[in-house]
Amino acid sequence: MSMGLVFNVQKYSLHDGPGIRTTVFLKGCPLECAWCHNPEGISPECELAVMGSRCIACGECRRACPQAQGVTGGEALPARIEHCERCGACVEACPTGGRQLIGQKLLVSQLVETIEQDRVFYEDSGGGVTFSGGEPLDQFEFLREALQACRDRHVHTVVDTCGFAREAELLAVAPLTGLFLYDLKMMDDAKHRQYTGVSNVRILSNLQALGAAHEQIWIRVPVIPGINDGERELEGLARFVAGIPSVRQVNLLPYHRNGQTKARRLGRTSSLAGVEPPSAESMSRAANIFSSFGLAARIGG
Repeated sequence: MSMGLVFNVQKYSLHDGPGIRTTVFLKGCPLECAWCHNPEGISPECELAVMGSRCIACGECRRACPQAQGVTGGEALPARIEHCERCGACVEACPTGGRQLIGQKLLVSQLVETIEQDRVFYEDSGGGVTFSGGEPLDQFEFLREALQACRDRHVHTVVDTCGFAREAELLAVAPLTGLFLYDLKMMDDAKHRQYTGVSNVRILSNLQALGAAHEQIWIRVPVIPGINDGERELEGLARFVAGIPSVRQVNLLPYHRNGQTKARRLGRTSSLAGVEPPSAESMSRAANIFSSFGLAARIGG
């Protein structure tokens, strides 16, 4: 039985597919989107997060850490230090709970046991389980086994993917997936490389392949002011998506800053610190562009 690295199991989720859902967030993603709202899902390894607002400068983290000798200063240890083994000693020593290890290893059987605790909510609402991340296909074997276990138990399954995966693996999980939430950022490949770190060629070709093999796809487009919210960019996306017959709806997700706080706790920086969330008017304009191509466009979700 496979073991996966999970960084959150969110119960009573209302925005990751139909009905009330349990969303399982898997660590590891091949993209590093500048606007990422789950930066704790990027690294494929366990990470340390530090909530500075809880720090009382007691020094217990330094005394507990076996690698602290080489870190100068007297303040609390930062989230990222050289040779950190993520042993958790500083987490246990912190008296205010200001330090946290992000990532827990789970067997498929352990995860499914947690998922089944919410079965009553699925049955009443038409919900189920959503595998998100990170990028769930980065842990392909674990994802496939977990999907199969859920299908065997008649739990509706959703996979939320960025699409940057091996086509064979994407298509291998398709028969086990009730619905795909497929993220698209922009059509311009150079801009895609600039803001996510990877080309979009595989993402677009995978969507076409998935569209030919699967009947239920919802497209998710994060709307980032000044980056992908121009009329020409949105029209290009809408035109491409309209050519995928199994796309049932498009969710336009307004940019928000929640990921920046998480990034700081992980010792990461954000390049979008000055970007404001889009206005209601600009989101409505974006929705109208997708609707003009015959697509069912929704803001949020």
